Amino acid sequence: MKTSVGPPPTSAIDLFDDSTLLDPYPTYRALRDQGSAVWLERSGVYFIGRYADVRAALNDWRSFSSDQGIGLNPIINAAWDEALICQDPPIHTDRRRLIMEALGPVALKPVADTIASRASALAERIVAMGDFDAVTDLAHDLPVGVVMDLIGWPEDVRSQLLRLAEGSWNAAGPANARMETGLTRLQEMMALLADIYDQNRVTPDGFADKLIAAAHRGDISRDTAIGMLAGYVVAAFETTISAMAAGIWFFARNPDEWDKLRVDPRLAMGAANEIVRMETPLQNFARVTTGEVALSDGTILPQGARVIVSYASANRDQRQFDRPDAFRIDRREKQNLGFGHGPHGCAGQGLARMELTAVFTALAQRVARFEIVGPPDRALNNISRAFRRLAARAVPA
Repeated sequence: MKTSVGPPPTSAIDLFDDSTLLDPYPTYRALRDQGSAVWLERSGVYFIGRYADVRAALNDWRSFSSDQGIGLNPIINAAWDEALICQDPPIHTDRRRLIMEALGPVALKPVADTIASRASALAERIVAMGDFDAVTDLAHDLPVGVVMDLIGWPEDVRSQLLRLAEGSWNAAGPANARMETGLTRLQEMMALLADIYDQNRVTPDGFADKLIAAAHRGDISRDTAIGMLAGYVVAAFETTISAMAAGIWFFARNPDEWDKLRVDPRLAMGAANEIVRMETPLQNFARVTTGEVALSDGTILPQGARVIVSYASANRDQRQFDRPDAFRIDRREKQNLGFGHGPHGCAGQGLARMELTAVFTALAQRVARFEIVGPPDRALNNISRAFRRLAARAVPA
């Protein structure tokens, strides 16, 4: 129900300082409680964090456009001009179709057995290790061992792509030191992808090979193809790795939820969704309003406003989720926004869910419980949320 009409309230909160990035959820709640949108004085943007408003914005690309970039600085928005996430329909629709031919359910069905087999071997290895790093020992395995083959990256660049992908989302933040570092890493990654494209160095019949073939046919431009290749890097690495490591964190802290999964492995898909809701790998993207927009509480956003659309805040909104800060793998509220929503919903979400489900199903058959055995090392990032290292222990069943 609308309770106010007029411009949004203001806040002096710095959404991107270290202390906020370490634990952003209390800040998100404070901003949600101020209203449907809040003007962030330090960043010079509006913040939208309530579930109803975030979901509506993601559905309404005509009012909340991606065409002027989804970052919070002009450098990245110019650099990503050809990226799929910075396009609106109808251009976005045509280009996304190429991605979905590779990452959609039909294309992924033949690889399900491969992912399940790899997940089973990974679970056996984790149990044998006992103590392990949830990031490097666990979360890297399927993206590096399976997904890179599916995409078709040449062997000699795989470790380099993984290194460059880590932290590159910093480039989409506001002008700060993290943004500068992320921009350098992103530029290196784009240069590497351009070289791969120009030398046609991908393996035959992989996702990347098909995309490059579309560019050679003239369906898309070279720059568009390179931008879409970057999307494959994100789909393969950043989000899935972040979510998988976070799953170990949550199950170690919530052993009763792990017991639920061990009793009923069919809950693995629900567990994957709940992990992504609780620790949304890509926390925030920007949009630009194309006209005046009224939000759910009556707040009016002006035309041409750059706004932060916060998936992570929406996923902890107490207006939508019962006990939103509680990790519950059998949660009834299924419509979380961790993979986005609407035209720009994550094209790789089917692959990510497949990997997460397979790994936690395999672990549930072999592990009695997880323990955190060292201080967690967060990788502070303007946009993404992830662990850099997470020392854990798997206690055999």
